[in-house]
Amino acid sequence: MTASERILAALKALFAHFASLSPLAWALNFALTTAAVLIALGAGRLARRLARLGAHRLPGPADAEMTVRVNRLARLAGWIVQVMAALAAVLIVADIWGFNLLAWTATPFGARALAGLVRLGFLLVAAVAVFELAGLAIGRTMDGFADHAAEPRRRAQLATLAPLLRGLAQAAILIVAILMALSELGVKIGPLLAGAGVVGVALGFGAQTLVKDFLTGIFLIVEDIVSVGDIVRIGDSGGLVEQMTLRTIRLRDFDGTVHVFPYSEAQVLHNLTKSFSYYVFNLQVSYDSDIDSALAIMKRVGAQLQANPDFADKILEPIEVVGVDNLADSGVVLKARIKTLPVQQWSVGREYNRRIKLAFDEAGVEIPFPHLKVVMPERQVAELAGQRVGAH
Repeated sequence: MTASERILAALKALFAHFASLSPLAWALNFALTTAAVLIALGAGRLARRLARLGAHRLPGPADAEMTVRVNRLARLAGWIVQVMAALAAVLIVADIWGFNLLAWTATPFGARALAGLVRLGFLLVAAVAVFELAGLAIGRTMDGFADHAAEPRRRAQLATLAPLLRGLAQAAILIVAILMALSELGVKIGPLLAGAGVVGVALGFGAQTLVKDFLTGIFLIVEDIVSVGDIVRIGDSGGLVEQMTLRTIRLRDFDGTVHVFPYSEAQVLHNLTKSFSYYVFNLQVSYDSDIDSALAIMKRVGAQLQANPDFADKILEPIEVVGVDNLADSGVVLKARIKTLPVQQWSVGREYNRRIKLAFDEAGVEIPFPHLKVVMPERQVAELAGQRVGAH
């Protein structure tokens, strides 16, 4: 019997089977089929909700990472249950209409296929569990190290390394899971790994910038040049280091703008808050002011600010008054600086500027503003004087 004849015979048997059903049997089968399909669809939705509720109970901080993990687990659980419910619905519907698909699993091929599907299912569940547990374990471990770190700088460095280590571990788990799944499907992974090595070499030559980004980022973190929480300037942009990934560094500007730089473009990086900071003052006073008195006022205001309980913990050393730094067009420039904790230089500087303005006003020290002085030639002055005399 040819293939076409077998197909025609199967169709004739199928039509004969359906023709033998009574109208009541048709109606009842349709009702049971609809119920099975609706139950399968509802099972997926219920699984997503239950997975979301269960994922919220996982240990860890309630931050954006937890939200991403919850959504990922909910989608995956819903997808797994949906597939299982769909397979069960197909089997049930086939049985409702008089077809026993489970008999197919009694054949050697069907038994091997079913065993392979079961192994793939267990592999998927195990891979997801290891993926999430690895990320959770690395995060909790790094958080524990950061909590016991004596120096704030070390805590910032550990907080920066945590997402990088988590990304590397989860990527390795994902690659191993994919290779094991391909092996279960009968794919020989030996030649595949050899081909992947050749492709990796080719991609390495073609994607040198990506490799450079990765290596530069590793050295930036290992050498403690920059960490999450620092305020840095790259080129014409600056801001708070919000996140450091395997390839990019993200800065949040004061106005909320996010600047994303690949590490390879951060050739010159200015860290404004590493270990300590300085706020530098360039104060102008008029040429008629008493310079020594102004310098003394600057020292006194700095000492008063350091004695203030609200700022004493932020200031590391007494104010350093350098002296006269420049003779500008509008006045004399007096330079000074205050050493503060990282990120605290701006709050200390703003308060000092407020206090020095009040102190200069009280002492009569004039802070000049740009002005223009017109000097006329002597001949024009004489002519103007003669015109005034003639007018009188």
